[in-house]
Amino acid sequence: MKIGLALEGGGVRGLAHISVLETLDDLGIKPSIIAGTSMGAIIGALYASGMSGKEIREHISRNLILKDDTWRDIVAKKSHLLKLVKAFSAEIPRGGFINTQGFFEYLFSEIRKKTFEELEIPLLVIAADYWTSEEVVFERGKLLPALQASVAVPGVFAPVSIAGKVLIDGSVVNLVPYDHLLERADFTIAVDVSKVRNPGKKEIPGALESVLGAFSIMQASALAEKMKIRKPDIYVQTEIQGIRMLDFGKTEEVFLQAKPAMDLLKKQLKGLTI
Repeated sequence: MKIGLALEGGGVRGLAHISVLETLDDLGIKPSIIAGTSMGAIIGALYASGMSGKEIREHISRNLILKDDTWRDIVAKKSHLLKLVKAFSAEIPRGGFINTQGFFEYLFSEIRKKTFEELEIPLLVIAADYWTSEEVVFERGKLLPALQASVAVPGVFAPVSIAGKVLIDGSVVNLVPYDHLLERADFTIAVDVSKVRNPGKKEIPGALESVLGAFSIMQASALAEKMKIRKPDIYVQTEIQGIRMLDFGKTEEVFLQAKPAMDLLKKQLKGLTI
């Protein structure tokens, strides 16, 4: 049976996809095809390159200072952290956006996969054409430019120009791209790591948070409409609260909050013959 796995964006919340991959690994289930948007595209690419869920977690953890890290842990990570800082220290392009070129070159330096064709698992990367408002799906050619385009969050990361198109974050047009897998897999698993909103809160958000929050509301509405037409076989919703898109200091909390959804996913998958 061909398993299709769709991974949403969500910034740091997208690291919860690692827990999904670890769960699949524990059960001996290997996706036959992966579709990813934004952070989901990054995690999907790492996995499609041949890394296990555990290896991806270790790879990411080496490049972040975690809450429980001692000074010895930080010293041990020094070389990785310096490379990461250098990767983000490139010239900021016109418009004040962050250029992600160096970051991606560093993140994938240990993997040495340059094209989609080199990946061990077929991968679809979703981006959006800024000027035509159309969805753009990458599955051939150079990998890194496609990933840069998929994570180009409006107002944060620089748009990417590929083949005459100005591309931005794929979440704008397709938050959880499971629809691309329905005809290419026998069984689909879609993972939604959207931030859970708190109707009881009254404070006014900051400028960046209000922009990103507005995008989140529109994305959730579009996903709800798509789900009315056709749902994936398994829909995983992590229900992560209190973690903003760029809160990379809360990585461990992401994994902790994702655990109930992983326990449910494991039960759902154990009850199936795949």
